[in-house]
Amino acid sequence: AEVALAYIQLRGQQTQLVIAASNLASQQETLQITDWRAQAGLTTSLEVEQARTSTGQTSAQLPALEASIATTRHSLAVLTGQSPDALQALMGAGQAVPQVAEDLALAIPAQTLRQRPDVRAAEHRISAALARVSVADAARYPGFSISGSVGLNALTLGALTNGASVVNALLGSVSIPLFDGGAARAQVRAQEAALEQARIGYQSVVLTALKDVEDALVALRGDRARLVHLQGAATAAGNAALLAQQRYASGLIDFQTVLQTQRTLMTAQDSVASARADISTDHVRLYKALGGGWL
Repeated sequence: AEVALAYIQLRGQQTQLVIAASNLASQQETLQITDWRAQAGLTTSLEVEQARTSTGQTSAQLPALEASIATTRHSLAVLTGQSPDALQALMGAGQAVPQVAEDLALAIPAQTLRQRPDVRAAEHRISAALARVSVADAARYPGFSISGSVGLNALTLGALTNGASVVNALLGSVSIPLFDGGAARAQVRAQEAALEQARIGYQSVVLTALKDVEDALVALRGDRARLVHLQGAATAAGNAALLAQQRYASGLIDFQTVLQTQRTLMTAQDSVASARADISTDHVRLYKALGGGWL
């Protein structure tokens, strides 16, 4: 699960880097248009400086994203038992965040929770506690044994003439616990209390497992719904940014509108990338909460 989460984080950061580079190219194009308009006397140097500021801010994000990508790649390499720079060639090229099919079944049998190691451990603790109760209870009752031996040597003619010799050789004994002041009964009660403690612990473990699964499912449903809205917003923001740039080049709107639409577009695209990574992360956390797969 930790390897999967690190991989998803890496691909998400690489997607953000692609988005930032794309927006930087758009802003550089806008800066060029603004510079041409200033040279033609159609705008002021203020708009040129504003365009240059916006371009510089976006450019500053690229080194930070590249550093984050390298750090995550190093963590992923260590998680897989390799040196930090071992995955540089393999993971250097950016790829999309892995996505799970939309029709993935989310009706999960509760019995699946028994895959979790903590649930299995709690079950074993109850079994062990129940066995200790049985042992303590059995110690309160008499014990029976038969001493002597049975073999061919006893089946001689002389031995058979005296039947009492066979009986004497096979004497049964009964051991009865001496008066212990109730210590044996107290031991039984102590083991019964330990069994009850194990039962309560089992309930707590199961409830915690249910909480982990429900949290993952709620997050997954919420992030899926959020992604749908964000994708619509990002599409609208892309159209608005394109129209704003075209209208600005024609002198129909001011530069502030262009800046605002470009910032909105970058924010919307980043949100979509983040939501997609969150959905993949939610699936990994659900898998972990269940102690394994459920299909």
